Amino acid sequence: MLFPRRTAYVLIALLAAGVAEGLSLTALLPLLSTAVGDTANSEVGRRIVGGLRSVGIEPSIGVMLLIIVGGMIVKSLILLLANRQVGYTVARVATALRLELIDALLASRWQYYLRQPMGSLANSVATEALRAANGFEHSVTVLALAIQVMVYGIVAMFVSWQATLASFLVGFVMLRLLHKLIRATRRAGTKQTQLLRLLLTYLSDVLGSVKSLKAMARDNVADAILRDQTRQLEKATRREIMAREALMALQEPLLATIIAIGLYLALVLLDLSLAEVMVMVFLLTRLLSLLNKTQRKYQNLAAQESAYWALRTAIEEARGAAERTTGTREPTFQTGISLRNIDFDYGAKPILAGLNLDISVKSFTTIAGPSGVGKSTMLDLLCGLAEPKSGEILIDGIPLREINPRGWRRMIGYVSQENILLHDTILSNIIVGAPDLVEADAERALRQAGAWDFVSALPEGLNTIVGERGGLLSGGQRQRIAIARALAHQPVFLLLDEPTSALDPESERLVCQTLQKLAQDLTVVAVSHQPALINAADNTYTLLNGKVERLQRSSEVENASDIRSVSRKEASSASR
Repeated sequence: MLFPRRTAYVLIALLAAGVAEGLSLTALLPLLSTAVGDTANSEVGRRIVGGLRSVGIEPSIGVMLLIIVGGMIVKSLILLLANRQVGYTVARVATALRLELIDALLASRWQYYLRQPMGSLANSVATEALRAANGFEHSVTVLALAIQVMVYGIVAMFVSWQATLASFLVGFVMLRLLHKLIRATRRAGTKQTQLLRLLLTYLSDVLGSVKSLKAMARDNVADAILRDQTRQLEKATRREIMAREALMALQEPLLATIIAIGLYLALVLLDLSLAEVMVMVFLLTRLLSLLNKTQRKYQNLAAQESAYWALRTAIEEARGAAERTTGTREPTFQTGISLRNIDFDYGAKPILAGLNLDISVKSFTTIAGPSGVGKSTMLDLLCGLAEPKSGEILIDGIPLREINPRGWRRMIGYVSQENILLHDTILSNIIVGAPDLVEADAERALRQAGAWDFVSALPEGLNTIVGERGGLLSGGQRQRIAIARALAHQPVFLLLDEPTSALDPESERLVCQTLQKLAQDLTVVAVSHQPALINAADNTYTLLNGKVERLQRSSEVENASDIRSVSRKEASSASR
């Protein structure tokens, strides 16, 4: 289904290999007949000898051996080509599934991520894609073995169709009797898929908060839960192994039974010649062995296939949550943004109601208010990650829904509330793999963010590793690197979500100075409840009960405004 052309190539190659093996096997009966000297007593042997002589081949022992060896060599070469194609396709299947899920995830609405455990999605990209690809390999192996069974069956039919049909019938009964073990394996594989998702989801959450858990000596609680989930996974794995080993253990005596039945039919009831009996023993043994192997591979496929369906479900869910990209107009940002009568809610929970706000370009605006009133939601609306239930967002007088969303977002720099840095260098954390950004862009962004002095003073400079989640840097340093990341692609609109909430007073003051400088060239909007950021802004609004009101400055706020003016003068003097 995923790769019909590649699969067709593999099947053609497998069929050709089967034909080559079948042709080589036709020389087996006359070879044995010649060796034991009873060619005259074998009807099939006489026909094969006659056929070889009709094409100018004298059926001597040497010629028969050459035909058998030659056929096997041709079969092996064809199988080599087929298996190479299988290997390439398996790798391609894993890559295609991963990219399909990644593309679907990145095209989804922001609200979709709020409902998704990140560990589960990471498990889908890593583990489930690999297991699904392994399942594809097992499925191709099943097809290859089925073709070989068909070839051996056809050759055996020429020798004795009665014995062959009887063996097939008994083999089919054997497969049906053992099919319960395959169903048990499928159930165990499905359970493994579910438990792996739960384990990696919880592990991801625990590692994200391991510092606070260890500080409170509560890491043992997380350890107990992880141990329990790991033991459940072990039980599911044991059930799969038990079903697999039981299948192998039961196949051997059943195979011996079928071979005995075939020999009895050949020697007693059908009265075949010695050469024909020897060939039938070889063919039936090989044929039934292939049937057993086919069933075991199908069992492996059953254990892996749940990962594929889980991955397909994740892809379809992500596609169902895709962003609507109806806007086509290229954005401009010359005058400002206007929010008109904006209503927004999360289901039954109203957030914004009839909100109106104007933000002019090259200004510094702070949206204040207590937690949970919708400050972060306003930023989501401004960059198009969320859509209002009603009302209009205008960019230079043009409705945001008519504007190309990616074009608009390319004009935005965003600093989130949780500044999570990659466990990588400062340079990588700023350019984040963007092919059009270079080291000079990172240096420029660091200078704009007021971070170049401390970065250049580090022994490794831009190549300094920041540690897991930026833990080797101070809070203020992490914040300024996050701002530099937002500035690297030279945006014109900078959005910040609680940029100073976790900073000490000195780091907070430096970040405020940085934002005041940036507002000379950019439009800066920050949401915060911190007094320092409120006092640093040109315009401050309070958000309460779904509406915004411009902050009316009291005498205390006016004193803070004087402090802000002094800070701006200091920043201007520093820049000169």
